[in-house]
Amino acid sequence: MVRAIRSGEWEQVRELRLAALRDPLAPLAFVESYEEAEARPDAFWQERAEGGSEDRGGRIRQFVAEAPDGRWAGTVTLFVELPEDGKSLFGDEVTVPQVDVVGVYVRPEARGGGLVDALFETALAWAWARDEGIERARLYVHEENVRAAAAYRRLGFVATGGRADTVGSGEPHDLEYVRERPARPGPKETA
Repeated sequence: MVRAIRSGEWEQVRELRLAALRDPLAPLAFVESYEEAEARPDAFWQERAEGGSEDRGGRIRQFVAEAPDGRWAGTVTLFVELPEDGKSLFGDEVTVPQVDVVGVYVRPEARGGGLVDALFETALAWAWARDEGIERARLYVHEENVRAAAAYRRLGFVATGGRADTVGSGEPHDLEYVRERPARPGPKETA
């Protein structure tokens, strides 16, 4: 089952994030280190869960894939950004209503079964249904994160040629490629 998180689920949010940051590819996929995240106080995780929850109804939403035993198997977070905001999460100019997709993670034992597809389907449906008229979803994938790049291509994201310098902890992070997917595909061409 894929669903939005609830504000009181901060301990699960913390546990899944720490699991993601222990993944061997975490240095390519996330700007934050395990040590930084692990040192954060409970209040940080409580605010994070509140901010991304369905309870809040805001412009940030974290979705999780919940296994039948209740354990969270994967996650994705979306940030709605509008031109009037000025700058995006990544510091570039927001020119159209968009969502930035971040924090994508699927536990190793849950990979390969379509879970990432279900996460993206639910998350993007939430974005496309919003009143702001979201025109695109963007995500950044490091050029050496081959597994993630392949999954995003399969999900319909295409390289735009754009790049972003992301910064975590005051240290520059590797450059990443921008990938985006139009919200509403244009009419199909006929031969």
